[in-house]
Amino acid sequence: QAKHDGDKDGNETVNINGDADGKLSFDLPFAKGQVKLPEGAMAHGDFDIDGVKMFPGATVTGFHVNAVNDDSVVNIAFKAPAPPEQVRAYFLGEFKKKGMTASASGDAVSGIASDGSPFTIHVQPNGAGSQGAVEIHNKD
Repeated sequence: QAKHDGDKDGNETVNINGDADGKLSFDLPFAKGQVKLPEGAMAHGDFDIDGVKMFPGATVTGFHVNAVNDDSVVNIAFKAPAPPEQVRAYFLGEFKKKGMTASASGDAVSGIASDGSPFTIHVQPNGAGSQGAVEIHNKD
């Protein structure tokens, strides 16, 4: 049985990372290790913020989850087959269709999910398409 006491303040930390090759590493209070996901598992991954899905044709290229006690941050990296302006407009339009408050500023679309979790989606140019990252903060 593994034992993990957390940091000096008694905080328990969880880290989970995945990359485009399907390598998944985890560092949990009770276990640490790596696994290999089936081929294509990352590329075909999806996310959902209050019913808003990933940009059509986009692929997930990695993710990172960091949780300390009741505070967690999820980062999801992606590539999309459209220019950044089109990807940002898609997210902004989809959030507004769902009745959510979201706004665009610079390279990002930001808002607050129905559970109160703030999120930011950064999108930059990448060749003929774009690349970006979704960051969601959650406090339980």
